[in-house]
Amino acid sequence: MRDFLAEMFLNPVFVSALAAWYIAQFSKAIIYAIITKKFAFERMFGSGGMPSSHSATVCALATATGFYYGAGGFEFALAFVLATIVMHDAMGVRREAGNQARIINEMIELLDIFGDKSPISEKLKEFVGHTPLQVLVGALSGIATAVIVCNLM
Repeated sequence: MRDFLAEMFLNPVFVSALAAWYIAQFSKAIIYAIITKKFAFERMFGSGGMPSSHSATVCALATATGFYYGAGGFEFALAFVLATIVMHDAMGVRREAGNQARIINEMIELLDIFGDKSPISEKLKEFVGHTPLQVLVGALSGIATAVIVCNLM
């Protein structure tokens, strides 16, 4: 088991993806704190927001895979298709789910104002998807992270 973990953390493709995710999540928490003037620890692990950690992770994965296995290999093709699907999903279905959660939360607040008790006791998560800019910034940060990691390792 120890050898497996050592190999994993010496794998530049894995390290690139992990580093990109961490950098994006840390950046997301800092940006949120700057904008709202309060630090929210859950932004370190939550989805949604600037930059997209999903995009950063899969773009780092694809970039590092291309760096080590070449653009003509099946490894890069898999990573590239995965990255495309994840980024498309982040801007599409997940973003719409966040918009719907915001509207439902507003409806619940209105019910409470008018004295009707809502059957939903907690707010729905609104930070689940991304704008195209958040995905782009995440993708660029993932690519940059992979280039740095692959050159250092």
